[in-house]
Amino acid sequence: MQLSVSAPPGRPGRPGPAAAVTVGDHVIRVMKLLHAGRHRAPRPHPQVDPLDYPYLFRVHAAPCRVSDLATAFHAEISTVSRTVSQLVDLGLMSKGPDPRDGRAQVLTLTPEGAALIAQIRVMRDQWVDSLLADWSPQERDTFASLLGRFADAVEQSSFMAEPDQQDLQSQSKDAR
Repeated sequence: MQLSVSAPPGRPGRPGPAAAVTVGDHVIRVMKLLHAGRHRAPRPHPQVDPLDYPYLFRVHAAPCRVSDLATAFHAEISTVSRTVSQLVDLGLMSKGPDPRDGRAQVLTLTPEGAALIAQIRVMRDQWVDSLLADWSPQERDTFASLLGRFADAVEQSSFMAEPDQQDLQSQSKDAR
């Protein structure tokens, strides 16, 4: 059975620039497809949820603290800490003293974690390559460039910013 999420029909009269509406609709469609497909994707390590892969990739890029991961992924530190503990217990990450602050711990990837990252990357790259098989090299390059630019814009947008104390207080008052 193949999952299909059809492209939205044209929406005449909808406010906002047409390109923004189209891009927004396509982004939501891709997110839904990726979310649904995640349950069917091969799992190179049966005990690691694919939602935890970004933690492995981030630590592989540069050793860091749990708090750095929480900040990077806009997540609660307690949630990240639980996930990291599982990855440490599985032997994919290790904790060591932070040379700058002996009270803190720095996360690093173990050789097993690095091997898993390599396997995930090969599988992902093969899948993406199959999706783009009938695209020209120029189309692939253009798509990669524009998608990277879009990801940068999302990451830098106010949507991803942490709310400041004043925003939190006004939201709290509005909820009453």
